[in-house]
Amino acid sequence: MQNEKQPNPYQSALKKEQDEVVLSFMPALRAMAYRLKERLPSSVDVNDLISTGVEEMIKLSRRYDKEQNDSFWGYAKKRVYGSMLDFLRSLDVLSRANRKLVREINNAIDEYFNKHEEEPDDEYLAKILNEDIEKIKDARSAGAIGYVLSFEEQSGLFSDENTQEKVEKADILDKVEKILNTLDKRDQLIIQLYYYEELNLSEISEILKISESRISQIHKRVMNKLRESLGA
Repeated sequence: MQNEKQPNPYQSALKKEQDEVVLSFMPALRAMAYRLKERLPSSVDVNDLISTGVEEMIKLSRRYDKEQNDSFWGYAKKRVYGSMLDFLRSLDVLSRANRKLVREINNAIDEYFNKHEEEPDDEYLAKILNEDIEKIKDARSAGAIGYVLSFEEQSGLFSDENTQEKVEKADILDKVEKILNTLDKRDQLIIQLYYYEELNLSEISEILKISESRISQIHKRVMNKLRESLGA
């Protein structure tokens, strides 16, 4: 009978240390996932974002060199967030025809909202657009993911070291600023509170004393302008 291979004490200790690093930053990862989830449709499960982030963080822990980077989370944060966006991108599978449907849905929602101060349900949209209700639900969900991907990808995922990326980021932020300056003060404030102060719809509603549905509608309108300008 052959002797079983004995575990390498150094490798075992290293893996234990790497696992402890992952566990120690789980609260930060969960907070990141829940913040992102606040901007997504209900069809996206926050646990999928968390598990995606955990997988990436485990991979990064195996490559992390504390002699080169004194903070693991500083080293891993953008990559973990990027993995969550990659997961969302895999859900954003709209065809050209469905992107046209999303625009038609948004136009119908705007028209309805202006009359009733609330968004219509999927049954109403399916009826007036003569579409299957499941197709309406899928288009609205994918469209909502697209809003998040567009803004987050264009404004947040740049390294601090690449000169070209710095130039591109400055150009994008300049475009965003010009668009925001065309909005009225309330709309500007909503975008500032939502993206820069990272408040959720309920918190913004409490501050501005307007309904969450109204805030959501303003947000969608502004994001449409931003996406058109950025070519997203």
